[in-house]
Amino acid sequence: MDLGLKGKNVLVTGGSKGIGLAIAGLFADEGANVAICARNADDVATAVKSLAAKGVKASGRAIDVADPAALKAWVESAASELGGIDAIVCNVSALAVGDTPETWEKSFRTDMMHTVNAVAAAKPYLEKSKSASIIVVSSVSGFEVDFAAGSYGAIKAALIHYSKGLSNQLVAKGIRVNVVSPGNTYFEGGIWHNIEHGNPDLFKTAMALNPTGRMGTAEEVAAGVVFLASPRASRISGTNLIVDGALTKAV
Repeated sequence: MDLGLKGKNVLVTGGSKGIGLAIAGLFADEGANVAICARNADDVATAVKSLAAKGVKASGRAIDVADPAALKAWVESAASELGGIDAIVCNVSALAVGDTPETWEKSFRTDMMHTVNAVAAAKPYLEKSKSASIIVVSSVSGFEVDFAAGSYGAIKAALIHYSKGLSNQLVAKGIRVNVVSPGNTYFEGGIWHNIEHGNPDLFKTAMALNPTGRMGTAEEVAAGVVFLASPRASRISGTNLIVDGALTKAV
């Protein structure tokens, strides 16, 4: 299926590794130009090189997305480098699980406000696109109560609510807004890889909850993101796509 993404311009926050890199890579495979940001300059440079090797325009910048000024500057420079913005994927998370002032602050500033600020910066460019799309990466922890209840789960739930409201507010401008909520997703260097080695009991419990007998991959999440962002999903806005291998049970 041709997703209609060839020549489109896409921004991905947290695009240097894991789910973000898989998303950026799949967009590039579909012929879209991609700009990424992440905190580590070396990781960004490596990712940009791999994306450019796919024959598309690719750029990246090392920033802290919790810094509103730096985030806005990146969005604007990426739009200039690529020649506009057709889609933006807000993917960064502080992964701040807990119920302390510190975890609440991190979750709010990184997960919530980076999304709000990225959307605000990208909106003027998206309004000029004929197939504008915003994708927010949340989590099944924002959809059901699990071990991450507290700052992480509550802020992920807030992202789902924010996105639903945004889909209604922006529909007249031709901008679609959707959420993708992954379940347990395993990749090298990711949270579940770290838990596997640092907290094997929790890892074993999480694995037992997965009906498929395994965790998902970054590429499986990316497939949902890229489809929803594409012109092929032109009638889909305001949805929350759960990518969890039947992990959750809510209707």
